[in-house]
Amino acid sequence: MAALAASTSEFAALPALRHKSNGQWQTLSWADYGSQTRLVARALMALGLKPQEGLVIIGDNCPAWFIANLAAIHAGAIPAGIYATNSPEQCHYITEHCGATIAVVENATQLAKFTALAEQLPKLKAIVMMEGSDSAEHVYAWQDLPALAEQVPEQALDTRIAAQSGDDVCTLIYTSGTTGQPKGVMLSHRNLGWMAQTCAEVYECNSDERVISYLPLSHIAEQIFSLYIPLHCGGCTAFAESLAALGDNLREIRPTSFIAVPRVWEKIQAKMLSAGKDSPALRKKIIAWARKQGLMGGYALQQGQTPSLSYRLANKLVYTKVRQQLGFERCRNLLTSAAPISLDTLEFFLSLGLPICEIYGMSECAGAATATLAELYHTGKLGRSLPGAETRIAEDGEILLRGPHIFSGYLGNEAATREAIDADGWLHSGDIGTINDAGFLQITGRKKDIIITAGGENIAPQLLEGKLKAITAVSQAVVIGDQRKYLSALITLDIESLSDELKSAGSSASSLAEAASCERLQAYIQRQIDGINQELAQVQTIKKFTLLAEDFSIEGEELTPTMKIKRNIVGLKYQRQIDAMY
Repeated sequence: MAALAASTSEFAALPALRHKSNGQWQTLSWADYGSQTRLVARALMALGLKPQEGLVIIGDNCPAWFIANLAAIHAGAIPAGIYATNSPEQCHYITEHCGATIAVVENATQLAKFTALAEQLPKLKAIVMMEGSDSAEHVYAWQDLPALAEQVPEQALDTRIAAQSGDDVCTLIYTSGTTGQPKGVMLSHRNLGWMAQTCAEVYECNSDERVISYLPLSHIAEQIFSLYIPLHCGGCTAFAESLAALGDNLREIRPTSFIAVPRVWEKIQAKMLSAGKDSPALRKKIIAWARKQGLMGGYALQQGQTPSLSYRLANKLVYTKVRQQLGFERCRNLLTSAAPISLDTLEFFLSLGLPICEIYGMSECAGAATATLAELYHTGKLGRSLPGAETRIAEDGEILLRGPHIFSGYLGNEAATREAIDADGWLHSGDIGTINDAGFLQITGRKKDIIITAGGENIAPQLLEGKLKAITAVSQAVVIGDQRKYLSALITLDIESLSDELKSAGSSASSLAEAASCERLQAYIQRQIDGINQELAQVQTIKKFTLLAEDFSIEGEELTPTMKIKRNIVGLKYQRQIDAMY
């Protein structure tokens, strides 16, 4: 709240939020951002929103999402984002769990998720629509809020703001629920303020900062990087029209920082590789030469060595143009978070002079615990602890975290809180990793995902899955083998690269279903898996695999909204295919 007031005053005329309307970019200044937030806060108070009550928000990224979130905080309430793809039942669970009395929904589609189960939500007093209107009782349009706000004086809002303390719960982040129902992570004002301020300093953000918001806002990483960091430094957030339009929007906005989950980086990589196949022979040779120089030069820089003349020439001839084509020519920070990213993807972008810096964190530590900086970049490492935060490795290899970023606990679940945070204040991450002598963290696996074979070998599946996903035809891979004699894998096919890969395999398949059952494609992929197996210890080798007829998706429930694999769902859904491999 103090950050918004400060930015509203210091950067009043500068752009704060940008969004497209009828094909044109519209801009909201910091002064307008601040005044609209206060107006909506007063309107919510008029609707009966009380301190420490819950308020849920569902919808795609837009200025109204930001304003509703900050307005709820100003009014002393606790906002909780809901993924726009969630079902009515999932919306009901979160709304009831956090005791929400008001829901802010994007449109009629999202409204229907609440009206369908209205009788089961007796605490819900009102629903506010960001777009459109509805005649149903207790449903208000965004345009109704100014009149409602007139019922509450500015002084009443100031009183609410003054009554809050740094340790009060500021927001709820619901875990994506890779296993069971999501838990409500309680983050305090101090957690969010410290994280935003620290990241703004680490990444050298100021009022020239330009970011693009497109990842789900119910995820903590997107909130920190597109909402709270700009709030602290006076930067500007532009909202992507859609994920499909992200490429065009990046070239229009030309961000100074860009964060993506690994799946987005993989899709950019696949699109670039596919486009490169149609290039003239000479251009292909130049790009291949430049990528070779980029990889060697990138690793040389990591060792403190001066890159070669060839690297500098490649930068001028190729890398500069690639950055322009992607919209990254002003980008100081290219970041990835939320899930492990493969070495193949990291090295692909490194070979084009685009080192992707990894961030390690989770909702329970307000988004980040360690960070990689471009000047201290080491491929495959997740950086050092943020200044003021602590990271250490337990005797069993688990990563432990402590500091001002650690959450208050899980809402209504003291047992899970005690399990997560020990008596000394260390958060048990559930991840397995190592820290080298220079203080750089590396993840080797997820504790609960560790496969223990019938022979007693402990194997982290993520490393093997990363190698399988480096195969061009592969979209997703899940390694199986717990209590089994050997490892196998479920593999989905990448629709974007499939046509070219089918030609390479000599296959006449014309659909995913045909491709999955095509013996020629299976043999083609088997040869590539054989090559991977040669680099692995015997117990790590993939003995069998099954190609699935459709890719994993959020709608199919195999993926969370941040593209993490729900292993338990995959195991249940494809039990027949798994059993057939044994």
